[in-house]
Amino acid sequence: MKLQDEPTIFREIFGDTPKVRVLEYLLEGRELDHSIGDIAEGAGINRVTLFRLWPEIEKSKLVAHTRNIGNAKLFKLNVKNPNVKILVEVFDRLINEEFKRIKVETEAK
Repeated sequence: MKLQDEPTIFREIFGDTPKVRVLEYLLEGRELDHSIGDIAEGAGINRVTLFRLWPEIEKSKLVAHTRNIGNAKLFKLNVKNPNVKILVEVFDRLINEEFKRIKVETEAK
């Protein structure tokens, strides 16, 4: 089983859809910029699916174009977007709660 196939608290709450997977991947790697191919692979979705979703993701300003490397455009989560700021906060809180839960379960064994 691939890492992106394992259930996460973020997908449990928001649904396991291609768009949610992309958001989750971008939230996890928010400090880095990514190519479309890297995003599709990291999110565990087909590139064609991502290309279908991408115009909506760009239009909502969830991502920002950072640079080009050869023919590849690189993008990063747009942390200046107020909606993205909220997503980051929610994501970080969920992850922290999940780590606490796992730690308690591990210590109880």
